Parts: sequence; C-alpha cells; structure tokens
Amino acid sequence: MLVSATNPLMGSVLAASSPNPPPASGAAGPGLTVPPGFGMPPVSPVISPAGSASGQQPEAESSLPNPGAFEECHRKCKEVFPMQMEGVRLIVNKGLSNHFQVNHTVMLSTLGDSSYRFGATYVGSKQTGPAESFPVMVGDMDNSGSLNAQVIHQLTDRIRSKVAFQTQQQKFVNWQGDAEFRGEDFTAAVTLGNPDVVVGSGIVVAHYLQSITPALALGGELVYHRRPGEEGTVMSLAGRYTGSNYIATLTLGGAGAHASYYHKANDQLQVGVEFEASTRMQDTSVSFGYQLDVPKANLQFKGSLDSNWVVGATLEKKLLPLPLSLVLCSFLNHRKNKFQCGFGVTIG
Repeated sequence: MLVSATNPLMGSVLAASSPNPPPASGAAGPGLTVPPGFGMPPVSPVISPAGSASGQQPEAESSLPNPGAFEECHRKCKEVFPMQMEGVRLIVNKGLSNHFQVNHTVMLSTLGDSSYRFGATYVGSKQTGPAESFPVMVGDMDNSGSLNAQVIHQLTDRIRSKVAFQTQQQKFVNWQGDAEFRGEDFTAAVTLGNPDVVVGSGIVVAHYLQSITPALALGGELVYHRRPGEEGTVMSLAGRYTGSNYIATLTLGGAGAHASYYHKANDQLQVGVEFEASTRMQDTSVSFGYQLDVPKANLQFKGSLDSNWVVGATLEKKLLPLPLSLVLCSFLNHRKNKFQCGFGVTIG
C-alpha cells in the first residue's frame, strides 16, 4: 500500500538508478532519479515586441512555435497511465516561507525495505514568468544516506541549465550537467554525464527538435558513451504531430522503436496508447491507458492494460478544503499471478 501525490519529474539519461527510488509522477525515464516534483520546468514563450517606434508592424503570426524539449515528446501520453505503487506511503509537505519548503516521506513496504526520506526545496526570487522563479535547488535524502539533488537555473531568456548528482549509501554514484537552448522554432540540448578524465569515460547526449509546420516537429538524439574497453554511439530520430485534441509521436533508433498516441476526448476523459519494441531485449509490448477526471467530486481515476496482461488502476481523492489527498492503487499481473496494492496519504 502507498501514499503519494507529488508533482511530475523529469528522468535522467544516465543508466544508474537510486536504491528503492520513490515512485515518480509523470513520465519516468531510466537513470538518475531526482527528488519528487522537480525536473526541467517548461520555458515560458518569448513574446516579441508589438512594434518599433517608427510604426513598423509586428512579425507575421505565421512564425512557427517552439516545439518544446525532445525528451518530453511522449510525456503527454505517459501522464494518463497509472504509476505502480506498493505498500503504505505518507507524505507531509510544509512551507516554511515563500522560498523554502520541506517534506517528510515515510514508506512501509511488504516486498522491500521500509524507509524514511527528507526533502528540502529552495526557489529563488528571479522571476522569468507568471509561475517561474529561479534558481531552484532541491535535495532528497533517505535513512541510508542516499542523496539525490539538483540545481536548475535560467541563465538567459533562452538558456536554461541543470546540474544533478546522486549518492548511494554515502558512496558517490553519478552526476550530470544539462544545458538547454530554446529558439523561436527549435530546441537544442546537451547533457554530459559522469565524465572522468583520468579513466577516460563518460556519456554525452545531444538533442535537437525543430518545428516544420505548426503541427509537425522533427528531431533527433545522439548518445555517445565511452569507458575503458568500450565505446559506442546510438542515434534516434523522432517525429511528433499535434492535432487539435491529439498528439501522435514516433521514435526510431538503433535501440528499437517507440510510438505513442494521446487523445483528449473531452474535459473529463483522456486516453493513450503506447507501442515499444526493443532490439536489445528482443521484446515488444503494447499498452493502453486512460484518465478520468471528475472535478465536482475532486476525483481522478487512471487505468491501464498491456499486452503482458498486466492490469493496473489508481484512484486519487482530494478532501477539500482540507490539504489532504488519498491515493489507492492496485496492479495485477495475470501471467505471473502477482498482485500488488498501495495506499497513500499526502498532507500539505
């Protein structure tokens, strides 16, 4: 059983993961797990001046929009799927000031070790948008001494940087640095992970996403990794088409293929379908998920079914006006005859 109601978090490109990481909301990628609720926030759109003093007209509205980050291409579809949880989780959030917040997380598990995590968040006073302030510093440590931390800062109107590092039971595991540049109609990003000049190892990841039309965006990802006795490069190409109420995305590369389709039927119902094929694992899977919102009841329900016959569902209820949320979760693997359930409470 479990308790969780935190904000979405952005996954890292590194291959290592933290011990017993807390379930994260939103898209969960492989690699460095960061504290709940933090990742690279979206960049506010840059607004062009209305015109010069000489009376010139503003640029035509036909200019292409910024496509967003490459790693968020499949995010909208992934958000409708329920997150698997097990055990009991209690989260208490406490705001100490307008810039500082702490949280306490207690996890009781019947399958793994129970743990306690303490997190702290600092948000600076540099305003870059209606709901954006920088720098952002966040850290999360558990009772075994494992630490996740990151610092996010908006260097200029278009350049954003992030530094994240992780330790495992007081032993340094990895770190990475990101730099992201958002132009009028494109986004370029570079990530450097675990560089070691002495040994000659590290990971470099480059992303680029370009708007071709207001609805179509194309891009690619290049991953270069090197360590003693091993060196390789993996390239992936991606395309995303955004309609009035749907998003279709396809990623193809040496590691396999990933396709997703997101559709918003109405204000209450959203559905998503994912197809994943891995050449390394020689495995293919198809997943269907949906999200049902009932605003009048402060209720949200998510469900999923995949080709491996795993059925899952989560139910979240906000007890307004109290700062309290309840989460119920259950997953059943029919092939392995394995059942998991979770219960969560979030205060604050």
